[in-house]
Amino acid sequence: MRPALIGDIGGTNARFALVIPGDTAPYDMLNLPCADYAGPIEAIRDYLERVGAIDEMAPVEACLAFACPVHAERVKMTNNHWAFDKSDVQAALGLSLFKVINDFTAQALGVPHVDETHLFEVQSGRAQPHSARLIIGPGTGLGVAGVFPGRHAWIPLPTEGGHVSFAPMDEQELALLRFFQKRYGRVSVERVLCGQGLFELYLAYCELEGVAPRFQTPAEISQGADDGDALARAALLRFLKILGNVCGDATLTMGARGGVYLCGGILPRLLDWLPQSELKSAFNDKGRMQAYNADIPIQVVTHPWTGLLGAAEALHNEEVT
Repeated sequence: MRPALIGDIGGTNARFALVIPGDTAPYDMLNLPCADYAGPIEAIRDYLERVGAIDEMAPVEACLAFACPVHAERVKMTNNHWAFDKSDVQAALGLSLFKVINDFTAQALGVPHVDETHLFEVQSGRAQPHSARLIIGPGTGLGVAGVFPGRHAWIPLPTEGGHVSFAPMDEQELALLRFFQKRYGRVSVERVLCGQGLFELYLAYCELEGVAPRFQTPAEISQGADDGDALARAALLRFLKILGNVCGDATLTMGARGGVYLCGGILPRLLDWLPQSELKSAFNDKGRMQAYNADIPIQVVTHPWTGLLGAAEALHNEEVT
């Protein structure tokens, strides 16, 4: 039996794997830098060559998830240079079945297949069985999606919720908003809640304190916070507080009584910071709706291939077209 191709393509990396049709367990996973390829056709051909899925073993079915809007025939990546027509990819690869979904649709569809060992609890709560789940997470950008348990299959609820407006909650965040406004004009939550956003939060704190920045990358800021640097620590903790507030708003908007799942490439590296952060308190600080949010479980998803699990789920899911 020919394997099917699945992929999870973000702003920085393209993760590919194979799966037996009808299964959700990926194998031959590889992580390729998007910058090394002109587009998805070139990256996929290289991947298939590397894993030996060519000729009579070349896939004829594929589901690829991309970190950008995918509703139109023309797909243009938000945070890298890839742009393509779906029909061109299907024809070039000889695919009889080709599904293109949003990357956080894939994250959402993958969450039900993640085992308990890859979930880190932030808030216990009580998940309601027939309710939407919120999937949200910062990485190169900020992804937001939902998933609902339908009668026959998981129903994805794709959104572009990362692009809603950033709403400051105190005087410090008002000052931070003004810093971002000088750079961008309108400020979305994604401007703040992503890798670049963490770096710019740090720059903002440096400017407010009138000191020269010591760190040049998000990874250096995280390490600096670990080492006790006051401004790196302030930026990191503020990042988590703002994330908690945004998650709380999105939970109320979606009615995500089934739980909140924090995904993406950043949070699994910050697990030690979560208990000392204000993420949970900001999530619950919703006035008359505080008890509503406080009853909802929050978990960080640490599985390395959640998007691939979701792409495998989507391949033959009748609710995903």
